Amino acid sequence: QMQLVESGGGLVQPGGSLRLSCAASRFRLDYYSIVWIRQAPGKGREGVSCISRGDGGTHYADFAKGRFTISRDNAKNTVYLQMNSLKPEDTAVYYCATDLQPFRLCNLSPDEYDYWGQGTEVTVSS
Repeated sequence: QMQLVESGGGLVQPGGSLRLSCAASRFRLDYYSIVWIRQAPGKGREGVSCISRGDGGTHYADFAKGRFTISRDNAKNTVYLQMNSLKPEDTAVYYCATDLQPFRLCNLSPDEYDYWGQGTEVTVSS
């Protein structure tokens, strides 16, 4: 069964950093677009960053630009989200997801993705 598993969340102080991982089983992450989506308590889902297949074109939400970096390690079949300069408003459950559409470039719309991991919780608090 195809599966996405996130890890790396936790409690961090404002200004700190975390690196989230999204590992895939039974399919190749580099064949498809992968997106990071978050959902804060009481709020809707919002796209954070995505990476397309192949040369890995990337997109970032405005709030993530300059602070977050998405990357992919094909050998480990894992996508990462490096998050720096974290703020309390970054507190959320972070999910990775894919659309399993091999010819579609990535976008930040959560509704475009059908296959999701279970999420990893990030709390930014002093």
